[in-house]
Amino acid sequence: MVGPANSTRGAEARRALGVFRLLVAVLEIVAIVGNFQYVLGFRFFATANFFSYFTVQSAFAAVVTLGIAGWFALRRPRDPAWLGVLRTMVTVYLLVSGIVFAVIVAQASTRDYRVDVPWSDTLLHFVVPALAVAAWSTDAVLAVSPRVPWSTVGWVLVYPSLWLVYTLVRGADVGWYPYFFLDEAQVGSALGVAFYCLLVLAIFVSLTAGLVSINRLLWRRAQANRAPLPGTPHRREPRAESPVLQR
Repeated sequence: MVGPANSTRGAEARRALGVFRLLVAVLEIVAIVGNFQYVLGFRFFATANFFSYFTVQSAFAAVVTLGIAGWFALRRPRDPAWLGVLRTMVTVYLLVSGIVFAVIVAQASTRDYRVDVPWSDTLLHFVVPALAVAAWSTDAVLAVSPRVPWSTVGWVLVYPSLWLVYTLVRGADVGWYPYFFLDEAQVGSALGVAFYCLLVLAIFVSLTAGLVSINRLLWRRAQANRAPLPGTPHRREPRAESPVLQR
């Protein structure tokens, strides 16, 4: 049985988690605005291209999701099951964006061209994803909300697949792709594009499976720590003695 003190500490921890979620959402907004202002300085900048980046779309999804999650943490004792699924997927999207960006920056140094990394890109691709993972894992440690189901591994591919179709169709029409591995001219053939796409989708699946495993492991450990040891009687509040026995 959870005592009043533990219940109070749990409520305080959940409120702190809610504030943290909202602060990460605010930081993500700062990163989006800062990055938009940065790319405005490019000569061939196009607004439609900016909002077609998976990173930018994932950042907007993170703002909405963290805002909703922050509200639930401040106003409700637990998150609904669907929110755990959504938060896990968005966290994976942020992580994949960071991984792909890091690979592109690393590849640039080997191909004799430079990719600048302004502070807004640092926030978008590295800082916010790390903070989002911290917020996500804290929820599993508290073990208040439901465990993330394994079906999340399948759901995580829905949005990237739709985005990929949109990007390839639009790229063929306007001649612009947000990432080099989606452009046949840069990877050599359609087979090369397919290879990179399958590789990225595999990363989505692997990261999601890893996060779900971690969530369920941390959740079980937290529940086990709360459960009484075998043979240990449950603590109960002392009952007041009868007035007759108090004489």
